[in-house]
Amino acid sequence: MEQKRNTFSGSVGFVLAAAGSAVGLGNIWRFPYLAAKNGGGLFLAVYIILALTFGFTLLVSEVAIGRKTKQSCLTAYGRVKKGWGWLGGFASAVPFLIFPYYCVIGGWVLKYAFVFVTGVGLDAANSDSGGFFTGFISHQYEPVIFFAVFLAATCFVVYRGVNKGIEAISKVLMPALLVLIIGIAVFSLTVRGGESEGGRTGIDGFLIYVVPSFEGMTVSGFIHVVMDAMGQLFYSISVAMGIMVAYGSYCKDKSDLMRSVNQIEIFDTIVAFLAGVMVIPAVYVFIGNEGLEQAGPGLMFVALPQVFAKMGVAGRVFGAVFFVMVLFAALTSSVSILEAVASGFMDKTKISRKKATLLETAVGLLLGVIVCFGYNIWYFEAVLPNTPPGKNAQILDIFDYASNNILMPIVAIGTCILIGWVVKPKYVIDEVTKNGERFRRRALYVGMVKTVAPLLLFILFLSSLGLDKYLVS
Repeated sequence: MEQKRNTFSGSVGFVLAAAGSAVGLGNIWRFPYLAAKNGGGLFLAVYIILALTFGFTLLVSEVAIGRKTKQSCLTAYGRVKKGWGWLGGFASAVPFLIFPYYCVIGGWVLKYAFVFVTGVGLDAANSDSGGFFTGFISHQYEPVIFFAVFLAATCFVVYRGVNKGIEAISKVLMPALLVLIIGIAVFSLTVRGGESEGGRTGIDGFLIYVVPSFEGMTVSGFIHVVMDAMGQLFYSISVAMGIMVAYGSYCKDKSDLMRSVNQIEIFDTIVAFLAGVMVIPAVYVFIGNEGLEQAGPGLMFVALPQVFAKMGVAGRVFGAVFFVMVLFAALTSSVSILEAVASGFMDKTKISRKKATLLETAVGLLLGVIVCFGYNIWYFEAVLPNTPPGKNAQILDIFDYASNNILMPIVAIGTCILIGWVVKPKYVIDEVTKNGERFRRRALYVGMVKTVAPLLLFILFLSSLGLDKYLVS
């Protein structure tokens, strides 16, 4: 069975597929907000340092586990060490919970891409402060339709397999995505507001983004900057959710694993930085500092359409290109999430790819419809530890909290303990260097996986539970 396992055709296919997973909605709608909130260039510097240390450690561990065991996460951890299969179960539960609601959000992106490309409903999307978006997601049927279309597109790619599906679409969409991101970022730097905007320019917004601000910064404040940067990186590089283990299992033994991991790091960091360049200058010019205080759906589906509206004709084109770009990013990420679950079904039950993909798609369809109904017929009010003041959590938020804030830190901490203390770092180091490659950050890796990473993850876990106040005031 293992000898027949599909593999990426080469390192380029693996890197683009992995980067496609890493570059998703979190980069685009959360990174700019966190950077603006946490001192601009200060946040960027902390993020880059963590990417080269903390992110690198988790990423290389999971890719090495996948390539060495030739298994997805559901069965890989049991192969690493007998009795640790439970960790694979936890890791598989993460994409299982994320997939339905991620496709629901993908449906929202598809709706806005449709609106800006066709112009149907464009005036309504641009003319209010959230009424169009709220009206759309609270509609009983329309969100389900767009969700189903996005889900079907994701299923089609995974159904076609590693080479004809995942690798093929990554080789097309990722270069296109990068070109669009660079184009939008350059345009955002050139925008200029009128008298009503105080003559603000895109360069003014860019300086807010990249120049470190230490105004009012305290020790506890800096710790919160580190936690925000680590949380963003944690979700951005797609670790602790089975994806990198699965993709690593499709990586050829002769490929240079360290080189591939370095390229994924670089690609994800560049895109995260460019996401801020795309969003912050334009939002600052037309909405001001208050626009930079929004994140998530509020930023993408409410604030940005208002920005596009104030740009006139150029805004229509800018908005269309932007939402098509976001659609590409959402699709490559949703493909990787579905693959993480489907590959687990295949390895555990030995069923075919087609059956595994259709099975998870059917489950995803059912759970996704439930998520959609959480904004209309099954609407209720709930509060989670990470719910912003004055807002209520819905079914989507509960799925997100359980997967991102509970399960993912547990999986990452468990992985560090398994590699750092049970089978020892040599397990990963031997896999990385088996073709004679140098492990240039070997000492850093050992120190991080054994001590620093699990400690930081534990603090992040406490933060997600709302208990960080007992550590920093």
